[in-house]
Amino acid sequence: MAKDLNADYAQAGFGNRLGWGKRPALLIIDFVKAYLDPACPLYAGVEKTRDGAEALLRAARAAGIPVIHTNVAYTPGGVDGGVFFRKVKALTCFERDKHPQWAAFADGLEPLPSEPVVTKQYASAFFGTSLAATFTAMGVDTVLIAGLSTSGCVRASALDACQNGFIPLVVREAVGDRDPRIQEANLFDLNAKYADVIALEEAIDHLAGNV
Repeated sequence: MAKDLNADYAQAGFGNRLGWGKRPALLIIDFVKAYLDPACPLYAGVEKTRDGAEALLRAARAAGIPVIHTNVAYTPGGVDGGVFFRKVKALTCFERDKHPQWAAFADGLEPLPSEPVVTKQYASAFFGTSLAATFTAMGVDTVLIAGLSTSGCVRASALDACQNGFIPLVVREAVGDRDPRIQEANLFDLNAKYADVIALEEAIDHLAGNV
């Protein structure tokens, strides 16, 4: 007989709620047009996720919390992407100046001039970047996470946020993947071990001071 996953994980001690800290920031991971253009190999059908991320971004800006965006860019040939670039052929979409239409930020999610953009070459927004130092300098203790994809860069970034001492809050309706089965499996595992997976409504209400 199949086990009830939630009950099984709970009795084993997984899935404890971390909750909100005192100083949240919003991290929007790689929300670029490559994932929204059916002509691109990275197209993921995440139009609803884009809407959720835009709503979260509006709430974060209204609340005045720090907002940081990430994107991916490689030198021609991808030597700076190492084994990751070799493993995922579709990353050639992000070679500099090769497909500028796909590298552009999604409509409604363009960074403001005051919002830093972290350009990365690997899955985690923290790996090989100054992101952890930037959050520490800002006094951030909690990272709201939106972006793409849940099984890849979102997962890697949430794990590294945890490992760097920041509370990761993955906003369910603001992260997406190319297959709902992969989406749900990764959200379940993140919530069990590394992060709180929260609803968009909770995030917006908290930022508005309603909870």
